[in-house]
Amino acid sequence: MGRKAGTIYINPKKYGSLTKPCMKELITFLNCVSLNQSDIDKCVRQKELLNACMDAQATSKRKSWGSINYHLQRLNRGRK
Repeated sequence: MGRKAGTIYINPKKYGSLTKPCMKELITFLNCVSLNQSDIDKCVRQKELLNACMDAQATSKRKSWGSINYHLQRLNRGRK
């Protein structure tokens, strides 16, 4: 178990914080809820913005390229 010596490896957890598309909307919604003592009726605008952002992320048809490490191993095989 483990990686072979001499292979290229990138830790994907290090770069996981780069893509958080709806984080700003989520934070504003949660702040509004906390300021209004969990009264969601007063935070309708923030809730709509969060829902719109989440819907936009769900409908985007991004083709997954797979793991970065998979592609690094593929390139390394071709180099040998």
